[in-house]
Amino acid sequence: MPDGDAGLAANLSNVSLDDKYTAESGLVFMTGTQALVRLPLEQRRRDVAAGLNTAGFISGYRGSPLGGYDQQLHRARKHLEEHHILFRPGLNEDLAATAVWGSQQSGLYGDAKYDGVFGIWYGKGPGVDRSGDAFKHANQNGTLQHGGVLAFAGDDHMAKSSTIAHQSEYAFVDAFIPVLSPAGVQEFLDLGLHGFAMSRFSGLWTGFKCVGETVDSAATVLVDPDRVKPVIPADFDMPPEGLNSKLVVAEFLMLEELLHKYKIPAALAYARANRLDKVVWSGPQRRMGIVTTGKSYLDVRQALDDLGIDEETAAKIGLSVYKVAMPWPLETEGAKAFAQGLETLLVVEEKRSLMEWQLKDALYSLPADRRPEVLGKLGRNGEPQFPSNGELSPASVARVIARLLDNDAVDSTIRARIGERISRIEAVTSMTGGNAPPSMVRTPYFCSGCPHNTSTKVPEGSRAGAGIGCHYMAMWMDRSTAGFTHMGAEGANWTGQAPFVETPHLFQNLGDGTYYHSGLLAIRAAVSAGTNITYKILYNDAVAMTGGQTHDGPLDPMQIAHQVWAEGVKKVVVVADEK
Repeated sequence: MPDGDAGLAANLSNVSLDDKYTAESGLVFMTGTQALVRLPLEQRRRDVAAGLNTAGFISGYRGSPLGGYDQQLHRARKHLEEHHILFRPGLNEDLAATAVWGSQQSGLYGDAKYDGVFGIWYGKGPGVDRSGDAFKHANQNGTLQHGGVLAFAGDDHMAKSSTIAHQSEYAFVDAFIPVLSPAGVQEFLDLGLHGFAMSRFSGLWTGFKCVGETVDSAATVLVDPDRVKPVIPADFDMPPEGLNSKLVVAEFLMLEELLHKYKIPAALAYARANRLDKVVWSGPQRRMGIVTTGKSYLDVRQALDDLGIDEETAAKIGLSVYKVAMPWPLETEGAKAFAQGLETLLVVEEKRSLMEWQLKDALYSLPADRRPEVLGKLGRNGEPQFPSNGELSPASVARVIARLLDNDAVDSTIRARIGERISRIEAVTSMTGGNAPPSMVRTPYFCSGCPHNTSTKVPEGSRAGAGIGCHYMAMWMDRSTAGFTHMGAEGANWTGQAPFVETPHLFQNLGDGTYYHSGLLAIRAAVSAGTNITYKILYNDAVAMTGGQTHDGPLDPMQIAHQVWAEGVKKVVVVADEK
């Protein structure tokens, strides 16, 4: 073997699957989910290097696109424990959020074991909605000086595994929680570290948007202790009492004042000092600018590539690109500096517009002759341009960009090339069907051996209600099953429907995972209302829909039988294939 090959083999032999968690520098291959596991390990290493003895706390509830996060945390348990990071799955999302809030109270009573505790909450979009009250309380009360909190929001934009499509940014806005929108696996680490630093400085929780396209992807990322160097803003006047967690008794309006007057401005100051938003392309002839964030940034870059527009071509045609890391609150000083001198500003973002109205508001103060035309969800003539429903695709972004560049200010040769590329895109879209529904659909069915192949059947002439879980599939089968609710309210809709219909009784399917999450409360409500309903609690000892995880605590049929009996249920029957 040549010497060079021998050296390469020696290097390769040192590679380990644990490198994604243990390597302290260099290039490492990992998935988005694994990057989210590595992030708290990275934070602890940085704190130790800075002379701080911190710990970490993680809690939440699984759900796509974060359905496998708890599995990866369990698999990395030894690494977490070595770095003083405690993972405690939440019974449900709002209780988990309250537990993470508690981690930020650990330094208030004089009995702390650590210099600070940094926290992570995780959940999918419906869990964000469910946790609004906990988020508002925790965010207003603050984070530890050496703590900080990230809230991972798993957004399912196309409702691929959800009963509704989700966009969590506005829930965070309502709670006054800044939102970071990473565009890939590398940014899970980079923006995550900035998120902790910003949370410590501002006293705010930090929302962290996670979508399937980034969470489920994999990439080679650079890990380096010096890659992210947070800068403490020098232009922010910190109030004397600071912005971190406080032991406050009934001074709620004071906390609200801190939130509005200081905490949000502190987050903006951090984003500005650390240049979280970046000018990606900017040439001497600036005519048109694109402002985008997160996954939409990847769509824009793919669209430009499909149109044959590289950085050199962009400079020739006067096209600039601005990448926003924190879509709310938008750091407007950098955005205004980018926008000045442009004729047109195109905002590319998925779902409801968030940056577009903030940009328009910020640019309104500019003189009319220095204010660019801002386009986004609507085009120049008010026509729909980027829908607020569904999701964007590189092809749809490419069409809009090509249309805006089809003017005399762009060299005719480049325009002809863009036109040719658009024709190819349209041809490919036509061949693949674009967004049209598939011509053949395979109806999902229960796994072989699953007990709910039979347990979701109901007596002839009866009707059943569905709910969150695999048993939702019974609605697509010939099983007289229809109607569903959000997670944990199964059967409560029948309480409001039963008095007004002729049907005297309903079976309600309820998965054991949902029962343990929050479904017992719905049973309690049915007992309280005297509702004539039979709950079929479908026990299979796993949260099957998100990967087959075990329950977050002890649960078996005997316990369920005792619990519902104690709640006042009139009759309890256990049905099993074997005793």
